[in-house]
Amino acid sequence: MDATLHIGEPWMWAAFVGFVLAMLVVDLFLVGGNKAHKVGFREAATWSFVWFSLAMLFNLGLWWHLKGAYGAEVAEAKSMEFLTGYLIEKALAVDNIFVFLMIFGYFAVPAEYQRRVLIYGVIGAIVMRAAMILAGAWLVTEFHWVLYLFGAFLVFTGVKMLMAAEAEPDLGKNAALVWVKRHIRMTPDYRGEKFWVRENGVRVFTPLFLVLVMIELSDLVFAVDSIPAIFAITTDPFIVFTSNIFAILGLRAMYFMLAGMAERFHLLKYGLAMVLVFVGAKMLVADFYKIPVGLSLGIVGLIIVTFMFASLWVTRKPSASR
Repeated sequence: MDATLHIGEPWMWAAFVGFVLAMLVVDLFLVGGNKAHKVGFREAATWSFVWFSLAMLFNLGLWWHLKGAYGAEVAEAKSMEFLTGYLIEKALAVDNIFVFLMIFGYFAVPAEYQRRVLIYGVIGAIVMRAAMILAGAWLVTEFHWVLYLFGAFLVFTGVKMLMAAEAEPDLGKNAALVWVKRHIRMTPDYRGEKFWVRENGVRVFTPLFLVLVMIELSDLVFAVDSIPAIFAITTDPFIVFTSNIFAILGLRAMYFMLAGMAERFHLLKYGLAMVLVFVGAKMLVADFYKIPVGLSLGIVGLIIVTFMFASLWVTRKPSASR
């Protein structure tokens, strides 16, 4: 198969963007997205399953279309690229969850308000990642050597994550947070789910707006890591975009599903760091040895599963007989 083959036809881009917009409308207006409530584990698990199922159905439809248009070899290769990219992005999104927990804890955000923040956080993340993916795809197409920069950056980031896995950042000293606090009017407490209110004819922002700013900034930081990572799997803009967006669409549900037991998966940070090192190294050696996509999927899966079970083992409760 020609590695430079890009499959995204205009109608495919339009159909996918329309699908994403439709799902966001459903989330915002038809399933309680505009009503403050605490998201329970069952609701979060149900939506996590829905998003995962939609991603797999999309991949199946992609395989079926490509088999008819380009043949079985292209269909199998592209569907494997989508699956691998999607699972890598889902794995890296776990680190987002740890940061979201830290932000919500620092600002003492009531559980019933967190959903609204994450909904708008997801919308902002989709817009940012779309722009970054299109820019990255253009750079990779025009300047192949950019892949080496991506690879070196991912290896550096992975090593840095390994060294700082146990460090707890101090949000109170965050430069962006300090700057925003100094330059906007703030209410002393939350005003329901509102990001701002009018007092004496003047717009005043609530602490929930600060939370949203920090969530969007964290999304931007994580995008800088995750988008180069998926370019290690494929340089096809359509595959990069769709797999990344599907992972983002399911991020909020995954957060609420794992939030109550995140402390049991603290070793996953080491696994995610190793994933970044692996995909970065894969990009650096690509011109000398191209690691098959299926093998990459297996290695990433093995790393994540190993550290997930290691986390559960380390944090297991003592037996009652002791």
